[in-house]
Amino acid sequence: MTGFVSFVGSGPGDPELLTLKAVDRLKRADAVLFDDLSAGLILSHARSGADLVGVGKRAGRPSPKQHHVSQLLVDYAQEDQRIVRLKSGDGGTFGRLEEETDALKAAGIPFEIIPGVPSACAAAAAAGIPLTRRLTARRVQFVTGHDVRGALPEDLNMAALADAQATTVVFMGQRTFPAFAEMLMQAGLPAGTPALLAEGVSTDAQQLHRTTVDKLAEKLNQGVSDAPALILYGALAEG
Repeated sequence: MTGFVSFVGSGPGDPELLTLKAVDRLKRADAVLFDDLSAGLILSHARSGADLVGVGKRAGRPSPKQHHVSQLLVDYAQEDQRIVRLKSGDGGTFGRLEEETDALKAAGIPFEIIPGVPSACAAAAAAGIPLTRRLTARRVQFVTGHDVRGALPEDLNMAALADAQATTVVFMGQRTFPAFAEMLMQAGLPAGTPALLAEGVSTDAQQLHRTTVDKLAEKLNQGVSDAPALILYGALAEG
């Protein structure tokens, strides 16, 4: 006999943004392996007696290795357990979901994927802006601001990312944004393109900073906070 794993997107942090299906799986789980950003009140939905295991990874901090997290899922499932793998935002967006599902497939363990509210959507909602606009912002693009080394990826499509007619969302990009912004401007993005830095979205620590691409690069070059953050740029980021 083997167990079953539910990959649950917890949204950006506000427990009221959990889906009904997410809450149901938390209430029935024998073990919950959770990201740092999925902790706090969200875990209050877990049933009494469930194992709660923190496996979150944060930039610049000691974190569990990915192979260790994947092996934990397999180990719990092989004990005929019902497991929730609680991922912040939507697990399929820069959440290393596939590495964990591949481990389960290799071990013959069944699983399901329950989507969560993407942090990009929550950030736009918090700022009171849409991600698209008819005629002038027909495209939304998500990009990661760092690779496996924590550096700016070397294979970015700068022509697409410098398109001022798109809404671009940068995940995990605070530390690399000054260099990224320079590359954007060299590729033709106007320095004064509206930008939004959204920190701690949907939590008590939420802060929204509206500025421009060049000024945001200057700000982040002076230092970054430890809060989880997204950067949005494009015409709609002005609000």
